Amino acid sequence: MIRQTAFGIAMSTIVLASGYTSSHTSSHVSKKPIPISSNRVAASTNFKTSELEKSVFEQINEYRASRRLPKLNLDTKISKQARIHSQNMARGKVPFSHKGFEKRVNIIPIRYQSAAENVAFNQGYDNPAAEAVRGWIKSPGHLVNLKGNYNLTGIGVAANQDGEVYLTQIFIRSR
Repeated sequence: MIRQTAFGIAMSTIVLASGYTSSHTSSHVSKKPIPISSNRVAASTNFKTSELEKSVFEQINEYRASRRLPKLNLDTKISKQARIHSQNMARGKVPFSHKGFEKRVNIIPIRYQSAAENVAFNQGYDNPAAEAVRGWIKSPGHLVNLKGNYNLTGIGVAANQDGEVYLTQIFIRSR
């Protein structure tokens, strides 16, 4: 676990679980989380998660637009499931992973052709949303999802008392 030192410096960590993709015809591939660390000034643990969700959404659409890809539409039903997953990870109810992805997607009352999920965990950054998006863009598996043929998305962010921030983004191609 990462703790703030007496000098106000903490090791900041971002961990990404490989992007997870699902369709009715494709198989599922997932890899172990990849830790990425750097020294940063410790950030406040009092994050406004709704602002972080909005920031992730805007950054992802800016990235897609820069690649001449259509922007994603934010869907509250998808965001609800992404948020529940992030909250469950932050509370330690489920491990940091894509476990339960198919169940999350199937609960959403949207008929879909394909779906994918990116998750991230970080601590010690003053802008955890930007760190997660940067990490996803640098990761080939996550980047496939970011650039995928999806039209809907939902984003959920949760933080715990230790300043750990969990981010989930679900991508859907509706029928």
